[in-house]
Amino acid sequence: MFTIDKPLPAVTEDGAPYWEATRRHQLCVQRCERCGHLRFPPAVLCPKCLATEHRWVALSGRGRIFSFIVVHRPQHPAFFADAPYNVAIVELDEGPRLHANVVGCANADLRIGLPVEVVFEKIDDEITLPKFRPCAA
Repeated sequence: MFTIDKPLPAVTEDGAPYWEATRRHQLCVQRCERCGHLRFPPAVLCPKCLATEHRWVALSGRGRIFSFIVVHRPQHPAFFADAPYNVAIVELDEGPRLHANVVGCANADLRIGLPVEVVFEKIDDEITLPKFRPCAA
């Protein structure tokens, strides 16, 4: 039997600093130098004031589940063996929202508002994925 490689995120010029940070086990987003808005995903322009000036800032990596689904019938064959698995929208304490998997928790125990913290999974030399786990009490 052969395996199918899972599709990986594309590392773009705008997003390269994000992936560099995840390799260091840091969660970073762009902060607009004009209005201070934290933005994710990375973009050339600030969606609030349209400024191009920004800097990358590290976040706490803590947040809460804003929404989630449990996938029982994956659309891509590379994910068939993982089903059922979850995909969550995590609202970080600083405001931005990310899509990620929640690990270290049964799907049945997921709930809106569950406090979570980032963990990192190295996929290869270029991609380290941020995932989340329930916060320790």
